[in-house]
Amino acid sequence: MKPRVYCAGPLFNACEKREMTQIADRLEACGYPVYLPHRDGMEFKNVLPLLVPRGYEPAEAAEFLHKSIFALDVYQLAVACDAMVWNLNGRVPDEGAVSEAAIAWTLGKPLVAYSDDARCLIEGRFNPLLVGLVDFEHTDDLDELPLLLAEAIDEIAADDHTPAALEDMPRRFRQTVRDGEVMWNLLSDRGAAENNLLIADTVEELFAPKREPALV
Repeated sequence: MKPRVYCAGPLFNACEKREMTQIADRLEACGYPVYLPHRDGMEFKNVLPLLVPRGYEPAEAAEFLHKSIFALDVYQLAVACDAMVWNLNGRVPDEGAVSEAAIAWTLGKPLVAYSDDARCLIEGRFNPLLVGLVDFEHTDDLDELPLLLAEAIDEIAADDHTPAALEDMPRRFRQTVRDGEVMWNLLSDRGAAENNLLIADTVEELFAPKREPALV
């Protein structure tokens, strides 16, 4: 089986989700298993309204929901996926995807980028601290993405590169990955994919602050 790919990019409106789905579909058509966060994980705006009526203040529910999303996505990127495709489109690249790209690069995972957006900030070029993560290259051709990804995977293999081991990472990173793994396993066991109620149940069970038992 081909390496599992984490698709990172903006996911905050219908057009962005549609483009990210097109990227995932193109990779899957070439045989790559894909993790697409809004499809295979969760969406903040869909889960938060299910948590607040359970007795949490909106800010409190938002905080532990954000922690769960962070843990799940870091686990997927660091452990469950073998490579990453990064969508740089947008007036500025998506902040979350920038963080994910930095993690993938630090871990030594194959990483390629896509952008067909004419808006750049520095003389028609992306910030060097971003495109440096992908060897200052990206493609504006969606059909070329699987080819670039295959090349990046082959290059890592040719270098006989071993990705950083989890036990060698900082303690907070290891704990976040483990929290995300527990969540993913529970979501999978419950068949919670795209079931926001089951996702909310899992988030509450694992990440909500413990409440004091009610006095009788």
